[in-house]
Amino acid sequence: MKYTIDKKENYTIITIDEKKLDTTIAPDLKSEFVKLNAEGISNLILDLSNVKYTDSSGLSSILIANRLCNSSNGLLILAGLQDHVMKLITISKLESVLNILPTVEEAIDRVFLHEIERDLTNKEE
Repeated sequence: MKYTIDKKENYTIITIDEKKLDTTIAPDLKSEFVKLNAEGISNLILDLSNVKYTDSSGLSSILIANRLCNSSNGLLILAGLQDHVMKLITISKLESVLNILPTVEEAIDRVFLHEIERDLTNKEE
């Protein structure tokens, strides 16, 4: 699987450099998500702008990442979705479950907003 990982202080961007996110790639991607979560990374931005096609196994890996981020009080944001990928998410009725933004830049802004909201909530408790 071809991908890049860009770790920042408050988030990590994973850019998939493949045309298809399917059964040949999904297991490796799941493993990467679990490893990053074990390292304490809770905010992930998944840049899918190069991915033209995904199947149910690719969607499953995304849902695992979403669950891992949520369980660590973080956020998974999908950015740069192509039409086919967005169509599968819509058909699966997951657009209300997943955080989807048009660009990585907007996703970064959303992570910072999430961090501010989390800090404010923790101070109130």
